[in-house]
Amino acid sequence: MSAQFDSSFSQYTHQFAAAASRANRLALENAESVFGLQLKTLEKNVNATADFLGQFADVNDLGTVQSLWPKGLQIARDNLERLATANQEAVGLSLKASEAIGQLARSQFETANEQFQANVAPTRTARRK
Repeated sequence: MSAQFDSSFSQYTHQFAAAASRANRLALENAESVFGLQLKTLEKNVNATADFLGQFADVNDLGTVQSLWPKGLQIARDNLERLATANQEAVGLSLKASEAIGQLARSQFETANEQFQANVAPTRTARRK
């Protein structure tokens, strides 16, 4: 009886470790994707701002400054839109990852429950006899 328990316990802990490893892999892949997305957005925003500041630095008269203000406001608006879009995509990626981790946990519970029921059924019938 003890050997059967040890075997079952060992099998359950192995399954748990494998599931935890897969969950960690999913979480790390999600973090990598979100970080890459945020980094690309930051790069685009910095490049757009640097280009504008380069144009602004070359200004020699007030008329040119006045003509650059609308462009600067448009760049700021575009930067905010890119940031908002990236954040929405990051939330979407995180939701997909959490759904995958939840499905993994659900399948592990279902598998463990089936195995438990399979082990309990013979024990119940043996006790009734």
